[in-house]
Formats: sequence, structure tokens, C-alpha cells
Amino acid sequence: MTSAQHHAVDIHAHYFPQPFLDLVAANAGSYGFEHRMVDGRGPQFRIGHLTTGPVGRKFIDLDARLEAMDGQRVQVHLLSLSQPMVYWAKRDLAQRLTETYNDGLAAAHERDPRRFYGLATLPMHEPDLALREVERAAKLGGVRGFYMATHVLERELSDPVLFPVYERIEALGMPIFLHPVEVIGYQRLMTHYLTNLLGNPFESAIAAAHLIFGGVLDRFPKLTFCLPHAGGAFPWLVGRLHRGWEKREDLKKLKLQGPVAYLRRFYYDTVGYSDDVLEYLTRVIGADRVLMGSDYCFPIAYEQPVDIVSGHPRLDEQTKRRIVEQNARQLLNLD
Repeated sequence: MTSAQHHAVDIHAHYFPQPFLDLVAANAGSYGFEHRMVDGRGPQFRIGHLTTGPVGRKFIDLDARLEAMDGQRVQVHLLSLSQPMVYWAKRDLAQRLTETYNDGLAAAHERDPRRFYGLATLPMHEPDLALREVERAAKLGGVRGFYMATHVLERELSDPVLFPVYERIEALGMPIFLHPVEVIGYQRLMTHYLTNLLGNPFESAIAAAHLIFGGVLDRFPKLTFCLPHAGGAFPWLVGRLHRGWEKREDLKKLKLQGPVAYLRRFYYDTVGYSDDVLEYLTRVIGADRVLMGSDYCFPIAYEQPVDIVSGHPRLDEQTKRRIVEQNARQLLNLD
């Protein structure tokens, strides 16, 4: 897999451009948003029960990131925002934050067009602004898809007010990558790091279920979604969802033959922390639906995401090449 390693694509790599952080800091106080700089470790912020950081220099500084990527033998990062996204901000600020972030993606791509591409964020809690930003961001250099939370404040992803945004993204032929922000039942998950360890993977399953049963995947048959954290709980619970479809009349409105038939409407990253999980995805869903990711550079991220795939004891070399490079380059139309 030597050649593939030199062209590896990491589709789950978070990034904070400094102008975005500056805008957050300038407005933090009026939103009850705690923001501080931690000596030697960069910014940390908290809103409600969500805490992000402190994120180190590698998160913000592109030179430090490139050094880290070279150490991982990763050629490309698909840069994306992390929690708390922009949904906490009121309309005008949300638009400014969104544009500032997406312009930061374009600046990173301009700095190194071979190494940095972007997944644009959208103010999905203001759907008309989100639709406007889809049009603007799609024209920015290096933007290859869009990034959304697994739900938007009180709205599930099947809420019809979001459909115009989906319709336009589908027409552009660009994928949507999902990521948890607020997790269900967080009150019970505040200790032992469970908001991440359990809350995040269940959020992906809930989002997938709403996209299926809420008719989004039927209404937009060419729209592509990518689930983080190896699909979270969704691939393991899809049989239970399917059983519900078989037995309940209110769940039978699907165009395909039950939830299992929708497994391949999603892509899945490799952040499952288990050789067995990765093998299951390739065997049950298909190697062409798996993309290499690291969750760069949070505490439990893969330090060597290429090695997780290349060192897998039961995947053949063709499958490893597809996961490390080829699937992402095809999906995202990378040069």
C-alpha cells in the first residue's frame, strides 16, 4: 500500500481558522459564551454544557498541521468545523461566522491547493441564510461538500424547512457530512467522557433514522450523506429499525424495501476504533462506502489513521487503497 499512503485523504479533520476564533471571542460575552486562552494550549470555549478545547497549535496553524500530516503520511485534509458549530448565534452573527469560516477554508486551500480542501458550514437554523450560503460557498476554492450537525437546535434533519437546502445541494452534486454537536440525554452522559464515547455515536444513528423514516433520502434520491464515527450505532441497529418497518404500518412509507436497503445511501468513516467494525462496514455495506478519517486532532483521534487501514489483518490491498484514497477522491472530485 506504499503508493496509496502517499495520497491518503482524511475526511474527518477539524479546523478553526484564526479569524473565526477572533469573531467568536469578540461576541462571546453577549451570548454567555465562555472563551479563554490556555497558556501553550490555545483557545478553549464553553457554551451551555458543551466544552471545546483547549485546542492546540496543530488545530489552528496550517504549518503545524502540515507537519502533523506528513508524520501521518496523509496528503489531504478535508477541513471541517467542530462543535459548537454556529447554531448558537443569532441571525446576523450566524451569517458572519459562517462566511468567515468558509472564507477560511478557501484561504487554506489557496495556501496549499494539493493538501487542503473544505467542507463548508451552513447556518442551518436560518434556512434562508443557509440556502444563500450554499450558493456562495459552492463557488469558493477548495469547497467539496457541506457540514451539518446531526440535528439543528430543536429540528431533526427531516424537518421540511430544511428541504430547499437539501434540494440545492443535491443539484450541485455535493455530499453532506454530518457530525454530532448536542447529544441526546446529555444530562446522563456528563461524567466519564460519555457525551463523546456514547452520545456521539447514538446521535449518528438517530440522524440516519430520521433521514430514512422522515423521507429525506426518498425525496432526494441523489443526495449523499456521510456519517462520522463509522456510522456510530446505526450500522449495528439497522436490523432493529428494519424489524420496526416490517411490523408497524406507520413505518411502511419508504420507497425502498426497509431501512437495511438504505445502508448504502450513506458513506462511513473509519473512526470506529476496532478492526472488527471496519471489517463489518466493508463486508456488509461495501468497501466503496468507507472513507478514511481520524477526527483530527481531538484527544481520542487516530494518531496514525493510515496505519489503521493499511495494517488491518483481514482487508485485501485493493480494499485498503479504496478506503485510504480512492473513495474520497471520487466522491469529492479531488484533483
